[in-house]
Amino acid sequence: METNEGKNFIERIIDEDLKNGTYTGVVTRFPPEPNGYLHVGHAKSILLNYGLAKEYGGKFNLRFDDTNPTKEKVEFVDSIIKDVEWLGCHYDGEVKFASNYYPQMYEAAIKLIKKGKAYVCDLSAEEIRAYRGTLTEPGKDSPYRNRSIEENLRLFEGMKNGEFEDGSKVLRAKIDMASPNINMRDPVIYRISRQTHHNTGDEWIIYPMYDFAHPIEDAIEGVTHSICTLEFEDHRPLYDWVVRELEYPQPPKQIEFAKMYLTNVITGKRYIKRLVDEGIVDGWDDPRLVTIAALRRRGFTPESIQTFMNLVGVTKANSSVDYQYLEHCLREDLKPKAPRIMAVLDPIKLVIDNYPEGEYELVEGSINMDNPEAGKKQLPFERELWIEREDFMEEPPKKYFRLFVGNEVRLMNAYFVKCTGFEKDENGNVTVVHATYDPETKVGSGFTGRKVKGTIHWVPVHHCIEATARLYENLVDEEKGVYNEDGSLNLNPNSLQVVEHCYIEPFAKDAKKQDKFQFVRNGYFCVDEKDTTEDRLVFNRIVSLKSSFKLPK
Repeated sequence: METNEGKNFIERIIDEDLKNGTYTGVVTRFPPEPNGYLHVGHAKSILLNYGLAKEYGGKFNLRFDDTNPTKEKVEFVDSIIKDVEWLGCHYDGEVKFASNYYPQMYEAAIKLIKKGKAYVCDLSAEEIRAYRGTLTEPGKDSPYRNRSIEENLRLFEGMKNGEFEDGSKVLRAKIDMASPNINMRDPVIYRISRQTHHNTGDEWIIYPMYDFAHPIEDAIEGVTHSICTLEFEDHRPLYDWVVRELEYPQPPKQIEFAKMYLTNVITGKRYIKRLVDEGIVDGWDDPRLVTIAALRRRGFTPESIQTFMNLVGVTKANSSVDYQYLEHCLREDLKPKAPRIMAVLDPIKLVIDNYPEGEYELVEGSINMDNPEAGKKQLPFERELWIEREDFMEEPPKKYFRLFVGNEVRLMNAYFVKCTGFEKDENGNVTVVHATYDPETKVGSGFTGRKVKGTIHWVPVHHCIEATARLYENLVDEEKGVYNEDGSLNLNPNSLQVVEHCYIEPFAKDAKKQDKFQFVRNGYFCVDEKDTTEDRLVFNRIVSLKSSFKLPK
């Protein structure tokens, strides 16, 4: 016997609908408006709709709600298709467009006029607002509300044929100007707008409003459960009115769930657009943003986002989730997958004075210590190495176990070295550290003569790759929150640090765009898909290795 235990409220509604025979199968859809790039919040909706269709052996449609030509672009259509496919969501058949249904929507509007349920109104947008009333006062009927069916049909056809100016006439649903729900007070369902549409060109000069078009699209496609976010709850009576008045035989059911808010990130399209337009970020896919394109470019994996959304769950109550929770899911996903390599981001040279000049040998290391099946790799070891500047101190504090004069450390996968001295430039900066190595102490040689407390990583000077590394912090100032009192953004001036001379072990020499690595001690990095060239690897730090974040119980 099946149980509802552990199911979310949407699954319970679907179970009941299938049991009662309201629907014989499940069809869901993801219906974005192509007026910008999708962000991480949209990923929840995509994965939810796709996941439900998959769970119930149904269909999942990708359909663009492209009823507003003033803001829509083919660039946004292409980016959204790429995002949905990257998340691993397989839509049924071709990509669909609301604009492909314009003929049916026009016929639907005529049907409402003939039923006496729609009329052409000459009031301006300001007058319509004034007539609408308030939350406590009912609206007033438009003086054009009682036009005859014949006159409305003639005027609506005139709107379509270009007889009237933009904004001079609209088609309104005839519902109830005294309704407690303002959305039901004779909403506008068609307007005149002489705009070239990305899909239909100049074929139409009247366009349906979203609240009219959306339920029709769902009904045409046989969508059973129209799943949307909570701000559409007040629009549901209008959604139901449209499908009821148009007499669709198996009308879809709208169900609302809570949006997902992440702490200290910018998701508002108008804010992201401003950052892009003002050149503060280098596009909608700048790795400091949380658009899906930006997360992909930074190096997030679809699996980490899927895991995160599953853990967050589906609820009816809005809440915020710590961004570090998403990073935690990412680390858990990358840990067994990403090859572990040595990279030096702030280099100084280490010279091993007793190692033969001009010679090198190969030492062995694990490709991924958390995944033995990944195998082993060979790394050239030589007299001159790059090490991190922070791994040497002229005057070390207590419990500093790395290099200082007289101290011995292990070079990872190689030998013990003992610091014997250092060189400085004219500004007093250490430029070279000198050491000697003990040939007996090679890793894997069985040496047990003595122990050292510190192990540091290194890269061979003459066998390394020089690359660019980009280190990211949060785009907004976490101390002050996302927005100032005047609505402007609290931007972090240190959100991007570019390291031009980063040295990496040769294992990564054939790295391709989007390849991911763990840089020892420095974090997880991804080869940038936009700025990497044949001659220069550019790495984005995806996430640091550790966080103070604790998984919620």
